[in-house]
Amino acid sequence: MQALWSAIVRGYLAVIAPVADWLVAKRVRPNTITTVGTICTCIAGAIFARGHISIGGWFLGLTALFDVLDGTVARRTGQSSTFGAFYDSTLDRVADGFLLGGLVVFYATHPVHANQGMVIVAVLALIATFLTSYTNARAEGLGFTARVGVLQRPERITLLSAPQAFFGLAFHGWVLAGIVSLLAVTAWITFFQRMAYVHRITTATPTSTSPGE
Repeated sequence: MQALWSAIVRGYLAVIAPVADWLVAKRVRPNTITTVGTICTCIAGAIFARGHISIGGWFLGLTALFDVLDGTVARRTGQSSTFGAFYDSTLDRVADGFLLGGLVVFYATHPVHANQGMVIVAVLALIATFLTSYTNARAEGLGFTARVGVLQRPERITLLSAPQAFFGLAFHGWVLAGIVSLLAVTAWITFFQRMAYVHRITTATPTSTSPGE
């Protein structure tokens, strides 16, 4: 599975390489790309909220390239910066909130597919998504990296775009419900995996004694 995902990533990077070349030639700033990408993702979340699941999936899938392009352009133009990394990570959380928030609104208000149980599942997915990001950010603040677990952001965006684009609300919305449920479960698993990972590496590292001890 990992080999298949790596092959998909390599193919995707090869496809968007000409776009990256054009952006570099036009001297588009990485933070501008990040901003545009976040706005597009927020729009996708709004489309989900309105119940246009297939359109939202296609829109999210087509604009997800901004998530990759900002870092690619930053590295190729030597514009990588601490603030750029902070800005990208912060806006990723905004985008995640709009995407999953859109699904919460969809399940809470749709005249046909409103479902209290799925509202809870979507909220749990939203909470877990923020927790997985927070655990890594907090670990990095302590000098570690915790980018482990079964669900990383590229996989999450893929789950929220590709199945919805092709299936929409087919099979009475069960495909969407299954994807949201899978997202919630894997996000919580990732959260606990990161917690366990940080616990393991911190308890294995000798801690220096504070002054006076």
